[in-house]
Amino acid sequence: MSRPIGVFDSGLGGLTVLKSLVQSFPSENFIYLGDTARLPYGSKSPKTIYNYLYQNINYLRKFDIKGAIVACNSASSVLRPEEFKDLPVVGVIEAGTKAALNATQNKRIGVIGTRATIGFGAYQDLLKQLDDQIEIFAQACPLFVPLVEEGLTHDPLTNLICFRYLKNLVDQQIDTLILGCTHYPLLKPAMARVLGPNIQMIDSADAIAELVGEGWSLSRQTGEGSVQVLCTDTTDHFKQMAGLILDTIKIDEFEKVDL
Repeated sequence: MSRPIGVFDSGLGGLTVLKSLVQSFPSENFIYLGDTARLPYGSKSPKTIYNYLYQNINYLRKFDIKGAIVACNSASSVLRPEEFKDLPVVGVIEAGTKAALNATQNKRIGVIGTRATIGFGAYQDLLKQLDDQIEIFAQACPLFVPLVEEGLTHDPLTNLICFRYLKNLVDQQIDTLILGCTHYPLLKPAMARVLGPNIQMIDSADAIAELVGEGWSLSRQTGEGSVQVLCTDTTDHFKQMAGLILDTIKIDEFEKVDL
């Protein structure tokens, strides 16, 4: 059996990344770790988030992974890949940024994320580094993650909160919006009602699959790799939501673990 690929997130959101990876590389083996006991990350300090990140990647090392994907944007904001010398580690920020730059026509890009992701400024800094002509409009959306975790993706309350967070970005005439949290793709239908048809949403799940596919030489051959889902705390609700997000993807093992 080939060595697995590790995917880590603070909770449910990274399952959107896992789903895209499994669909892109069906013969590869994957281990997903959701640090649900310490969710959310977005309201915590950079030092605390980095400590969590380091612990989770070191836990995944026990499975002899060939590489680790940090699906959490808050954790990606403090990621220092060079500190994991013998293990390829990649976050979602680089992938999402490059996809947004390729998509924009008017160079007006919106970025939404947790307070931590927006406050750290990782997307803003990288966008400016790659193209200093880009105009960036950032908005923290701290209520989005709880809405997803509670399964309220199609609730009328979600429509109101999307309007509250996104209306200002629409008024700034952005043509591209980076979904700077892996939970956010699950809110696409509600966000689209506010954004309209002319603003393209950049989903880091698809972007990261392209990035690691090229960089890690992953196989796109058809096949049945294994999918293992681990979490630091679990409930029936978490399992139900995981099943809904992964849809037809079979979970070979679902386990609660202690870091």
